[in-house]
Formats: sequence, C-alpha cells, structure tokens
Amino acid sequence: MKRQRPGIPTQHVLAAYRQVLSDWPGPHESHHLATRAGSTFVVSCGPEHGPALVLLHGTLSNAASWMFDAERWSEHYRVHAVDIIGEPGLSEGTQPALDSDAHAQWLDDVLDALGVESAAFVGLSFGGFLALDYALRRPARVNALVLVSPSGIGRQRAFLLKALPLLLLGRWGRERLRRAVMGPAPLHAPARAQPLLDLLALIRAEVRPRPLRIPPISDERLAALHPPVALVMGARDALIDTPAAAERMKRLVPTADVTLLADAYHYIPGLREDILARLRQLQNLQHE
Repeated sequence: MKRQRPGIPTQHVLAAYRQVLSDWPGPHESHHLATRAGSTFVVSCGPEHGPALVLLHGTLSNAASWMFDAERWSEHYRVHAVDIIGEPGLSEGTQPALDSDAHAQWLDDVLDALGVESAAFVGLSFGGFLALDYALRRPARVNALVLVSPSGIGRQRAFLLKALPLLLLGRWGRERLRRAVMGPAPLHAPARAQPLLDLLALIRAEVRPRPLRIPPISDERLAALHPPVALVMGARDALIDTPAAAERMKRLVPTADVTLLADAYHYIPGLREDILARLRQLQNLQHE
C-alpha cells in the first residue's frame, strides 16, 4: 500500500470534511478557484459587498476550523475561509517552497478570483506565517492583520523530535500531543461543534504531519511591515518561543498590538469576539 504524503487527506478524512461542510452555519457559498498552484477551495459568507476578510487556518486543518468564527464575523465582513494548498482539505496538494514567492502568487490568484483587491487577514499558526509573509510581499493587498500563534516571528521549538516517538504510541500518544499543543480538552464542548472536533481528531489520526521548516522572518523584513497588525500568543506554546516572539514584534513593529496570554497554549480558544474587536480597531487605524 502506498504511503500517504504528509499533509494529504485520506478519502475517509475527505468524506468527513464534506459532511461537516454540509452543516456550515448560515448562508454561504463554496468555490473551487483556479490558481497557478492548482484548484483552491474557499467557503464565503457574509454580505456580498462587505469588507473582505480572509481566514488562513493552521496545519493539519482546513476551512471548517473557522466555521463558527465565520458565522459571527460574517455579520460585519464578507468572509473567505480558504483551504490552504497542501493541507487536508479540498484544495490541491501542492506544497511550494516557503522561502519563495509561490504562496504569495497563489494568494494573488485566490483574491483575484474572488474579486478582492484588498482584505483583512486572520491567520492561525502556519496560516499566520502565510498571512504575515503575504503582507510583507504584497502590502497593498492587506489592510489589517491579526496573527494568532504565528510561525516565523519566534524560534520554533524542537517539538517534532518529541512528537515522533509519541506518534508511534497510537491513541494515547496522539492525545499527549494534542494536550501539549491545545491544552486540556474542554469539559463540555457545544453539541454543534462535535462533528468538527471529530473531524480534527480524524485528521490527527490519519494524516501525516508535514515537517514544516518555517523560514525565519528577518528583522529588516519584519520592521518594514506596513498594515496595522495585532499579535496574540500563549506563553505555554509548545511549538514557538512566544515570549521572545512577542518582544521581537514590540521592538521591530512599535505600533503592533501585542498580547501574550500567560496560561494559553499554541491553540487559544475563546478569541472570537476579541479578534472581531481587534479587526475593527485595526481597520479604524488604517483609515485615520
């Protein structure tokens, strides 16, 4: 049996993903967009002529991870939740080099196909790196930036070396990894979120993680960041040296809104209203 390439979903995962998408809350549209990196899947919701908001998820995830956030944010924005190429969603399995212009060109094509000239971006983890990289390469196309636990600003911890042995220990090992990254599981998850949680657990069980080597963003590049930016990180992050990342952002981008949450992990729940408030504040700054 041919071994699945890292990041590429199994048919079981794709079937579960399509089922979760069928329960996306509220009116929405699904698109399969042609880009130079291949077909890209996007879920759009909110007023057709509202300000554009692009959501970029983390690795081992897909657009469904934003579905309940998008439900709220689409009251104010035209939200576009993008399946990142090379990740376990419905986009092409292409995995371009991270130190090239390839992902920026891909996002150019996505925005062009959506008819979006400029957008606010929210990026989580790997998606945060892609959003930040895009803002640095295409500042005219990003009008506000909210980064949650992004890669590329602080040193990556040697987490994969600890993770690989645990991956060999089945369900127990995967649960140890999940707790290290996401913190304790909620005692009472909302019933409507259970299919999404089951999908994410299935992805962790069936999709091999990509050995991502995130290229560090230089001081010179980071200091040149143009769009207003908010950075939210957890001090207990197992993947990134977040205290150093927060200090670096404050030093190089003095206008940045930087928050380091003492008891938060890499995954930070409960940010829906906080991110909405930050987005609106950043866009007000953009218009001053």
